[in-house]
Amino acid sequence: MKGHKFAVACTASLFAIALAAQPALAQTAGQAEPVSPLEQEGGGEGDIVVTGVRASIVGALDVRRESTQIVDSIVAEDIGKLPDNNVIEALQRVTGIQVTNRGAGEASGISIRGLTDPLTTQNGRNIFTASGRSFALQDIPATLIRRVDVYKTRAADQIETGIAGQIDVFTRRPFDFDGFAISGFARGIYNEQADTINPNISALISNRWETGIGDIGLLVNASYARTDFRDMSITSGAMVPFATENPPTGSGFTPLQRIFGGWPVGTERGLPTTPGSTLNINGVNVPYYLSRDAVFSPDVTGERERPAINMALQWSPNSSSTYTFEAFYNGFRETTFNSLMFSFVDWWGSLGPNPGQTFELIDGTNIIKSRVVGDVFGFNSGDFTRNRTDSYVFALNGDWRVGGNARITADLSYQTSEFQSEFLAMRIDRVAQSINVDFNSRNGFPSYNFNDNNLLTDASQWNVGEFYDNANRSKGEALTLHVDAENRWDSGFLRRVKAGVRIDDRKAMDSVRTQDAPGLGRRFSDLDPGLQFTNDDFFQGRASVPTSWLVPNGHFIYANADAVRSLYRNSVDPGIQLSGELAFTDVFDINEVSMAIYAMADAQVDIFGRPLQIQVGGRYVSVDTDLAFVDRLSGDRQATSQVTSRFLPSVTLRYDVLENLRLRFNYGETLRRPDFAQLNPFFQLVGDLTNIGFGTGSAGNPNLQPTVAKNYDAAIEWYFERDSAIYATFFRREIEGLVVPIRTPLTIPNSGQNTDRFIITRPENASNGVLEGIELGLTYFPRYLPGFLDGLGLQGSLTLLDSNQNIPIVDEVGTIVGQTESSFFGVSDLSYNVTLAYERGPVGLRLSHIWRKEFLANNEAALFANPLGVWRRPEQSLDFQLNYAVTDRLGLTFDAVNLTNEVQQSYYRFEEAGGPDTHNLGTTLLSRTFALGVRYTFD
Repeated sequence: MKGHKFAVACTASLFAIALAAQPALAQTAGQAEPVSPLEQEGGGEGDIVVTGVRASIVGALDVRRESTQIVDSIVAEDIGKLPDNNVIEALQRVTGIQVTNRGAGEASGISIRGLTDPLTTQNGRNIFTASGRSFALQDIPATLIRRVDVYKTRAADQIETGIAGQIDVFTRRPFDFDGFAISGFARGIYNEQADTINPNISALISNRWETGIGDIGLLVNASYARTDFRDMSITSGAMVPFATENPPTGSGFTPLQRIFGGWPVGTERGLPTTPGSTLNINGVNVPYYLSRDAVFSPDVTGERERPAINMALQWSPNSSSTYTFEAFYNGFRETTFNSLMFSFVDWWGSLGPNPGQTFELIDGTNIIKSRVVGDVFGFNSGDFTRNRTDSYVFALNGDWRVGGNARITADLSYQTSEFQSEFLAMRIDRVAQSINVDFNSRNGFPSYNFNDNNLLTDASQWNVGEFYDNANRSKGEALTLHVDAENRWDSGFLRRVKAGVRIDDRKAMDSVRTQDAPGLGRRFSDLDPGLQFTNDDFFQGRASVPTSWLVPNGHFIYANADAVRSLYRNSVDPGIQLSGELAFTDVFDINEVSMAIYAMADAQVDIFGRPLQIQVGGRYVSVDTDLAFVDRLSGDRQATSQVTSRFLPSVTLRYDVLENLRLRFNYGETLRRPDFAQLNPFFQLVGDLTNIGFGTGSAGNPNLQPTVAKNYDAAIEWYFERDSAIYATFFRREIEGLVVPIRTPLTIPNSGQNTDRFIITRPENASNGVLEGIELGLTYFPRYLPGFLDGLGLQGSLTLLDSNQNIPIVDEVGTIVGQTESSFFGVSDLSYNVTLAYERGPVGLRLSHIWRKEFLANNEAALFANPLGVWRRPEQSLDFQLNYAVTDRLGLTFDAVNLTNEVQQSYYRFEEAGGPDTHNLGTTLLSRTFALGVRYTFD
């Protein structure tokens, strides 16, 4: 039925377009490129001429100045003008942008004013990756873009989702150029940790011709990037309680015995850390210490490839009509091999005659800082993952100018995206004689060493452990029609009226397969030597930890997967399937049809002789969703449907107090729809891995509703020189229906795990929150500097944020019994970036420093005695860029990223409980890169 509604709507809209196009086709020959809503407001790129680092910064300032909404941008003219590897890295210097997750040789997480759900669009079209709601922006090479706009506010003619804002990526089109253009860029990037040089190449060719049927243009822009990376981490595990060295009589505990049950697991603040704290175990008050359950070292090496191509064909039969066909392909290929070393440090049975001499406490607490543990069980794991994404977007756009002031645009697009992942892992295990560990030896760095680290590379010391074999596949596709019509007036109160409709038919599907087998009970040295892999130079001497250990070779396992499967099948698990027998199980299959209609009007009135621009609009959206889910335990299929609708108003005021002083105000409402996976009601279970008496699991909630934000923004902007400005924006987001996890204990018979008791986490719209703050920005290129200093400039921004949301407190049966408060995930209270730019003659320089305060990254699984929150320490990056124009067409580049060789660190905290000194968690070395490039441009 929904497909029928979509077809009828498309037919009616296309018929209206055909009628409107008739007078336009009778106009004189010429061309007119489809432009973004921002450009329609008078801030088009035709006014921006980018010739270097300075002009790129000034071009972004011009976009902000001319727009009605609050918009920050990055702009580029030529391939290679942006030194960054992907769009996220290019955006990290934009006001209000915070970047996270800098592992694997790149930045991959982004937030706008602390919110992590920006709407991702390309040339105004919503794009996504596989079955997700948004696109992985790190997959778009920076060399393919001509501009990126970051919308902090939205008008009624923009898509309604994304509480954080909108990130619109514009690619090049042939009508951007006057005629023939060709450009090429090649760069070699040295990754210090991986000790590899990686290629990043791009090429563009474009031309336009005047023909008897009008102007025709064709552009092809392609890029290829490969990155070899290495991520090395050291981690002190979660906290659990232990009896003291002198447990009370009648408690049943021996010295330093781990306490597995009888204490409140996974509370927000964790167990108290005051010396002498006790737990009531079977009626006895038992003093306890808090210590870690394990230490571990992931050593991840990987290779990533990103091919991408953008093609655009434009035809302008006359001055009032332009047709554009675009095709965009983006690929992602990644293999990773994790050489994981894991050791428990919780055994109490080999303490010797003086257990009190085997550990040291942190002063003023009951937390064990360091200890010696004997007969410790540990395992090493060779984890191999292969990921692949292929995304395609095809679009046909028509732009007609009717009469002198009217305009109609229509855009029909189809996109499809598929993600595939395979995971194979094999473990080896042993019991080591002893381990000496300091959980925080210095500044959050743990240290740990075995009695003989050389035994870590001896295959005869290891037993062959478990085998894991998983895969998943995600698909998404969408057919979208967007039609807009407007009329403008050059004078009077009413200046523009605009209305339109957007219809989107979205499909998403996820499938998985899983199998695993127990340990073989054989020595690792008895198997094929090709299975053995030994890493080296781990952590590069920056911590006192083992630098080399043996793991099963993930590359060998993947290349000989059926041989490894047969080894386990013939020895311990006859149910293990080979390649020809493996099959995927559907997890969900969703069809979502949304229809939005909007209307808006622009007006202008003079106040004290200065123009006040007013934009008022409303957007009504209705979403009809059919959902089908499969229970992975029973194979049962469940189908349901959901219909939601909402009216979203918006108002924007822009007042020029003086020629160079501007005030803005915006009110608008936006939505965040649940991810499709959050709607799946069936369980995903994990057994009792640490002997706490129950397993864990998660399930979705098909009754989740969209989260709604009411957004207030007020800005003041002073353009005190032609290329300089200082501005401040005050903002507030009042957010209703935030999705938070609710934990419920359940008994699930025939679970397939080692227990039937589970703590299940489900998402609920059970929280409201407020995010507010201020952005300050400065762009300054003084015109009075003498001599060689002429060309020096500064760009900087500072963002202050305050966030708060209520978090439900549940009792032991899952009933909400109270509320607590927490910051938003991913929100740093303070962040800044500053760029020193210099442009003179053939030389262009840029030195950028980015810093953000500590922030709540995520919550730990509710299984342990530490606070739930996982916080990240302050993060920063110092980057450098040099451009040298050999000729007007030939340029050289040098770039350096993470000059100060930073690390990424995390720790446990909830409100006042925890902190980086007592509850440190992990430390990861971040890549430092250096790049040399050459660029050639002719246009």
